[in-house]
Amino acid sequence: MREKFAIVSLGCAKNLVDSEVMADRLLASGYKQSKPEKADLLVVNTCAFIEAAKQEAIDTILGYARAREAGRSVAGQKIVVAGCLAQRYAEELVKLMPEVDAYVGVDCTGEIAQIARKTLDGDAGQKVYRTKVSTLVPDFGATRFRLTPAHSAYVKIAEGCNHACAYCAIPRIRGGFRSRPMRNVLREVEALAEAGVKEVNLIAQDTTFYGLDRPASGENLAELLRAANALPGDFYLRVLYTHPAHWNEQLIRAFAECEKVLKYVDIPLQHIADHILREQRRRTGGDDIRRLITRLRREVPGIGLRTTFISGLPGETEQDHRELCEFVREFRFERAGVFPYSREEGTPAARMKNQVHHATRKRRANELNMILAEIADEIGRSTVGKRMRVLVDAPGIARSAWDAPDVDGAVHVPKELAVGQIADVVITDAIAYELFAELPPAAP
Repeated sequence: MREKFAIVSLGCAKNLVDSEVMADRLLASGYKQSKPEKADLLVVNTCAFIEAAKQEAIDTILGYARAREAGRSVAGQKIVVAGCLAQRYAEELVKLMPEVDAYVGVDCTGEIAQIARKTLDGDAGQKVYRTKVSTLVPDFGATRFRLTPAHSAYVKIAEGCNHACAYCAIPRIRGGFRSRPMRNVLREVEALAEAGVKEVNLIAQDTTFYGLDRPASGENLAELLRAANALPGDFYLRVLYTHPAHWNEQLIRAFAECEKVLKYVDIPLQHIADHILREQRRRTGGDDIRRLITRLRREVPGIGLRTTFISGLPGETEQDHRELCEFVREFRFERAGVFPYSREEGTPAARMKNQVHHATRKRRANELNMILAEIADEIGRSTVGKRMRVLVDAPGIARSAWDAPDVDGAVHVPKELAVGQIADVVITDAIAYELFAELPPAAP
């Protein structure tokens, strides 16, 4: 009987792509996919971006270890921890979590089948599989076992990050920015479209930096969007994780002119106060951000803007907080979220003086979220009576162009619409990011 595996994927969509690669490699090597409790090999692919993500990963790992000890999983199950937590803390975790049988860093996920064999065979000679610095250029093409619904997929166009944002540990974990060659990305997008995928989500740590690490190639995100837009097939392109410092006229025109590119911009701004942006090392000032948002709204009709903010960075004052609140009220983002600052070891912000008390961080984040909730409610109500095109994710649940998978809201639709169908509906009610719709009346 073939040995069984299961993968539990935590964190962001970029992590999910790595999980899909591991699933593909294991299936190709003869393993059979199963539920976690029935798996001979359980892979937990982890996130380590902020403290809450690290705690979720540790709790998940220990939960499965306790289940194994209690006999609630197959006898002799091996637990493998992969991804960012393994890349960042493997040496320490070997001592702290002896329950784990192997640790796999981010550059070694493609070797999971060989690592699985050694682990299942009880090879105690090696427990940590990782490179010191992440340098892998992802080129997965179609060789992934997709864990997303059949109609939606992620395409990772680059790996790593060249930014040195003061609060972020990603460059320390994932290494410098490495773009995939455009021909490889396009080949993957085309294969997905041929397979019936209706929504292709382009992802990277900073999609707007695509190609800029290889200037001699002449490749950039705008050219990639135009080339993907010209591919045959009935599908949409969604772009996630853009950075405000790298938007330019060429990219704005591509968003406006490419009919397959959804009019949705995911652009984490993090703050608006100039001195906080400087402390964050964001490469943009408050006026730069205001001009960019104004231009996007003017030049891309029907655009929906999604952003995130960090509340309570060291040195943030009540005046900075009020400025951010007023900015949010003025620009009324269609989708937005706020996170209290997380003090991450090894980052410049962790060493800064004037750390904001955790209760103050939480209070300011809550105040911002209340403002955002009011705006969301008003924007939602403004859509009532309007026709909207949606993609059906599950019976009775769909998403609009302004709703990225697993991130934004939902549109509740008649259950007669088929999963994976693109349909026009009429909005009848709204509660913040949750919309309710019915089919438009039949033509006379």
